[in-house]
This record gives sequence, C-alpha cells and structure tokens, in this order.
Amino acid sequence: MNFSVHPVPNVPMIHPGDDLGALLCDALGQAQLGPQNGDILVVCQKVVSKAEGRVVNLNTVTPSPFARQLAAMTTDKDPRVVEVILAETSRIVKMDRGHLIVETGPGYVCANAGVDESNSLDDETVILLPKDSDASAHRIAAAIKIRAKREVAVIVTDTFGRPWREGLVDFALGVAGMEPLLDLRGQKDLNGRELHHTVHAQADALAAAAGLVMRKGAGIPAAIIRGYAYQHADGGAAKLLRSREFDLFR
Repeated sequence: MNFSVHPVPNVPMIHPGDDLGALLCDALGQAQLGPQNGDILVVCQKVVSKAEGRVVNLNTVTPSPFARQLAAMTTDKDPRVVEVILAETSRIVKMDRGHLIVETGPGYVCANAGVDESNSLDDETVILLPKDSDASAHRIAAAIKIRAKREVAVIVTDTFGRPWREGLVDFALGVAGMEPLLDLRGQKDLNGRELHHTVHAQADALAAAAGLVMRKGAGIPAAIIRGYAYQHADGGAAKLLRSREFDLFR
C-alpha cells in the first residue's frame, strides 16, 4: 500500500473560542491540499485544547500541601502545575525520581496527565488534554464536511512516552470516521497459518507517521494522510485503551 503524509502549513496561532475546523479548512485550501474524500486529517491535541478553552492560568491556582510536597521531590516542577496535574488525575500510577505517571479520567496513562507548558499562550498558562478527544475529532470532521463538502477521517494526537523504550511517539487520543484498530485475526500469514492475535493499532501508527512532519517548534499542527485504505466507522480512540483486567503493568 502506498500513501503519503503532507504537513499543513499556515494554520494561525489558536486561541480559546477559535473555529478550529474553519481555520484548518482555510489552511488546507492555501496549501492546495484539498481535502479529498478518504483523506485522514491529523491534528495535534494542543491546538484542539486551545480552541476548546482547555487552558489554565497558573495565577488562578493555589497549590495544596500535597502538590507542594510532590513539587519538592522534583527539581523543576511548579507546585501550581502539580496541582493542575492532580486535578486531571483519577489515579496515580507511579511516582519515582521526580516523575509522575498518572491515569486520567478518560483512561490515558501518561506523564503529568498530559498537562503541558510548552507552546502555551504565555509563561503563566498550561494546556490540558481535551475532555473528550473523540468528540473533538468528530466536530472537526463535521466542520470539514460542511465547509469543504468532503468526507475525511480525523485523528487527534499527542506525544506520549512508552514503557521500555526511549523517546516520545505520537499516539491517537481521538478518532472520528475510521476504525482505529485493524483486526487481522482469521487471515493467513505467509505460511498459510491462521492469525489469532494480530490486531494493529493503525490509528496510533498513522499518528506516529504524521508526527514526523508535525515537529514541536515547526508551527505545523496538522497533516493530511492521503492514500491509506481504512474502514469507515464511527471510530473512537477509546477502543485503543486496554481494559485494566488485561493490563499486566498497572
């Protein structure tokens, strides 16, 4: 299968209340990228969160004694940021050597509940994950359909670390218009043996591919993936979250 990944330039700085779908449509038009039916539009979480107002001014945050205690265990965390992280946390998975790995309300297990200080509106603002990234993806897909008259899938992404592996990789936080998993069970391998366990996280793989052209600091918050064959579906990145009873590591 051949497919291509195209960065989407000329997306302006996003602020709370902006019509992100309209701005993405305008940027796609300026870049002569269509969109085309069957495209996959990949959008970084940060611009989605900004448009949805998922930002916190640290001047409005009073850290609790527990947040101050956790901040004292690290060399670089502001107690106010730790308080914001705790507010986004449903369960602390691991605290070690200044690292805070937590589970968020939607079920993501990640560092600092996804709270991010980089590329925020100013030095006193942090950005949170969307409340419902699948709903965010569906809203963007609906906006593209209305404005561009095209049916596209949408993946909302963020960078997470991985157990046992160095480096960050883009993952799918929200999915609309496509099946996030590629289930190959029942098909045959090259030797004719039936596959029993092979289910690819194709939305994550596509997010990682798009992440190569959406580097931090490059000002590229979106990309178009064209030519990748996928099954149209209501989608939902929640399918990518492993149930706790099958998770051997928490």
